[in-house]
Amino acid sequence: MRYWSLPLTLWLCGSLLAQEMVVQKSGVSEDLRGLSVVSSDVVWASGMHGTYLRTVDGGRSWRAAKVPGAEGLDFRDVEALSADQAYLLSAGSGEQSRIYKTADAGKHWDLQFINHVAKGFFDCMAFWDREHGIALGDPVADGSGKLRFELLQTANGGRTWTSMTPESMPLALSGEGAFAASGSCIVIQGKSDVWFATGGSAARVFRSANRGKSWMTAETAIRHGNESAGIFSLAFRDVKHGVAVGGDYRHPELGGANIAVTDDGGANWRLAVVSPQAYFSAVAFAGMQSRGTTFLLAVGSSQVSLAPSLLGPTWLKTWSTGLNTVAASPGGATFGVGAKGKIVRFVDVQ
Repeated sequence: MRYWSLPLTLWLCGSLLAQEMVVQKSGVSEDLRGLSVVSSDVVWASGMHGTYLRTVDGGRSWRAAKVPGAEGLDFRDVEALSADQAYLLSAGSGEQSRIYKTADAGKHWDLQFINHVAKGFFDCMAFWDREHGIALGDPVADGSGKLRFELLQTANGGRTWTSMTPESMPLALSGEGAFAASGSCIVIQGKSDVWFATGGSAARVFRSANRGKSWMTAETAIRHGNESAGIFSLAFRDVKHGVAVGGDYRHPELGGANIAVTDDGGANWRLAVVSPQAYFSAVAFAGMQSRGTTFLLAVGSSQVSLAPSLLGPTWLKTWSTGLNTVAASPGGATFGVGAKGKIVRFVDVQ
């Protein structure tokens, strides 16, 4: 078995850097699962009871608020494009799944989409640019009774969200779905590439090179087989190199089949041997591209782990703490959020 890794020089470079996880004061006690890092200064987060947060000074101070009329919603994903423009996705059955947008840093929020399918449940979203985005929902039966993943798209900054044609909505297996655990079950690259991950009866990765008009599917050996297990998060360093993480959130102590990697754009996946492993709800690549150094951060309810590659048998560093999600800016600024309003910044990851 071949193991995908970064060059050894990056491992040596990374091992010389101090890695610290600094807790910041969020001012809230809500569970947080959405996170979007625009830059080293601008970060948005979101969570339960209509809560969202924003910082414009790298987390030295956070402003928290609730979207008016959305106090009963759980914002599982936030996608920010600037200090002023951001989207929030709430997850839940039927009309609990919604998308909001602000263009003025949260002074006003526009309700852009309400899911009217009673059995529908939206999980996550991603944006290629300010105008073009995609949202993923769990499978629902089409007119012929076939289960298909729901996919929404916008080409005008969310003014309209439209369902993709049935032919563009990939078929699902019975008992298969996505996880709204970290806002990272769907990810994009470049101008048209997109991937999403599943769990339950299967742990598969769907990939499209044309913004979801057509899809290819790859199976992984990540733990699955029940409704609490599968792939929870994806991250791609580029269009070829990616990582999938997951496991069983009801049994976070189980390891051994919770991380898979690809070096061919998601056509094939192989399990990583790095240990210790546990349930991971999110993963992200972080690093200073100008230095040519890239790190991998995987987070879950009981473990946060850092590696400059997946070559070695152990992590570079592991923290015995819990986070729900992790995200990084293009420049390498890296944050994580978790239960009871927890927000951290990873210092010197870059």
